[in-house]
Amino acid sequence: MLELRPITDDDVPRVNDWLHRDHVRRWYEIPSLGITLDDWLDEIGRRHAEFHWLTHLIAEWRGVPIGLCQYYRCADSDEDFGLLPVPGSYGIDYLVGEEAYLGAGHGKTMIAALAAAIFSFPDAERVTAGIDPRNTASERALLSCGFTLFDAERARYVLNNTDV
Repeated sequence: MLELRPITDDDVPRVNDWLHRDHVRRWYEIPSLGITLDDWLDEIGRRHAEFHWLTHLIAEWRGVPIGLCQYYRCADSDEDFGLLPVPGSYGIDYLVGEEAYLGAGHGKTMIAALAAAIFSFPDAERVTAGIDPRNTASERALLSCGFTLFDAERARYVLNNTDV
């Protein structure tokens, strides 16, 4: 069973390791947007200060940490969401860091758990994820959870609360 728990300082070295693995780095290091792996780690490191609006979670499968995910209210972010209505929207990011757990549906389970948690909030109308359009595994996981492509140019997917 997959469980999500808040990240702790003890998890940071493991997350650092995951981010530097090739299967994660290629999606989380985005030179065209000026995003480095250190940016992700900096947000985690300052999660109790200026990045308090991000909720970082460790995904555990049967007690084994296998991945990282986060969610946030889009209104709290300076991200450009294009035509997506920002009020009522929550963004998510997720990764399976442990190679042994890739291709077994854990990403899908993580996404579903994030969406369920978010939709328990009274203001949550939709969940969105922006992915690299070449990340077909992530696209398949999102689509299998009921997300639809909202903005093809930005590869932004959306799940509305009314769709679940």
